[in-house]
Amino acid sequence: MKKALMKSVLGAGSLMLAIVGSASAGGLERGGYNIDLLFDTSRFTGEVSGTYVMPDRKLNNVRDINPANGIGSNGIGGGATNDVNETEDYWVPRIGFKAGIGEAIDCMADYSQPWGAHSNPGANWMGANDNIETKIESDNYAATCSYKMDAGKGQFRVLGGVFYQEVSGFKERLVAPVPTLTGTPAFGNGVGRLDLEDSGVGWRIGAAYEIQEIAFRASLVYNSAVKLDGLSGTLDLTQIPGFISPTNPLLGRVTDIYGSATMPESIEFKVQSGIAPDWLAFGSVKWVNWSRLQTVDLCPVGVDASLCFPGSPFVATSLDLLYRDGWTVSGGIGHKFNDQWSAAGSITWDRGTTTGLSAQTDTWTFGGGVAYTPTQNVELRLAGALGILTSGSAGPVTSNGINYGEEVTYDFDNDLVSAISASLKVKW
Repeated sequence: MKKALMKSVLGAGSLMLAIVGSASAGGLERGGYNIDLLFDTSRFTGEVSGTYVMPDRKLNNVRDINPANGIGSNGIGGGATNDVNETEDYWVPRIGFKAGIGEAIDCMADYSQPWGAHSNPGANWMGANDNIETKIESDNYAATCSYKMDAGKGQFRVLGGVFYQEVSGFKERLVAPVPTLTGTPAFGNGVGRLDLEDSGVGWRIGAAYEIQEIAFRASLVYNSAVKLDGLSGTLDLTQIPGFISPTNPLLGRVTDIYGSATMPESIEFKVQSGIAPDWLAFGSVKWVNWSRLQTVDLCPVGVDASLCFPGSPFVATSLDLLYRDGWTVSGGIGHKFNDQWSAAGSITWDRGTTTGLSAQTDTWTFGGGVAYTPTQNVELRLAGALGILTSGSAGPVTSNGINYGEEVTYDFDNDLVSAISASLKVKW
């Protein structure tokens, strides 16, 4: 099987894996890490892509279970619904450039957004004391190089790289039903807001074996954790007057806070091979150490770090995630119709990362797309995916003797997630 006959099939196949990963990944994963561009056989290659993901998670039978919240009237307007849409649509962009240096070295620089989340059930649902809106964003700038050498019928490649990562976000929730308690909104709406940001550095190492004549490639890549030891921001409680709880010195003011978190490491194995003239099979298995993110405790600046731990009275607020590790398994088939057109289809299972606090259960996603190569130097790709977010429920959880999720309970049915993606690759 000639290498030239497989180029567009390879492009469509790797696109499917990227699309499905964005549409179904658990934890805080958005685009994840992807270094497929490094393996492009052209001397120079530039690529830009965008994926638009549309999750449609609905929460049902929502109940406020904390008597202190004023059950039945904990929305901003004094009333609340117990059915709500939780999720927001989002974009996942990626830009990369690869250059071959001599016969043995390839290097790639890329920008991506590996992590993110956006939950926006609003202020007038029964879980407003747990969450009104939460949004997390990231920017990742990476450089990766590889060295290849002849080995048997193919080539063995070792690779490594570094990446700089910026992470930021905010969360709003109803801290106290001030308008209901006071009979007027003049003292504030009762909403508190947390803003955080930090940056860190990570690294990757891996290896691959390729036999170009049969479009075979197997790769194993480890991406390190990124420590956010300087996590800092503000806790804005200016909408909650101090007389609501005179013993709480944080009410009615903006407080500088700090903490630490670790974005997870991951290991991914990918394999692909020509299985018949103009046919390609591909698959992958990925593990992400989301169990690193349990609870992010945040304390006022000035409080000693030794006093900032789960359950401590010095903790001003916390982000309670209690994730378990994520596993993603994908597989698919690609076919080349002629020199210009090829297509691929894939199926992905993603194990949910929730341990009972959220709606991140298992996801099954089906993807399909086409690649159009009008010339040897240009490749256009368009793809789509449709998936099922499986059903479940969320409520109180106990971890290490500490109770979490004591504000709200809810159920959710099987819901849909969809995605579309487009990319342009130019080679010379």
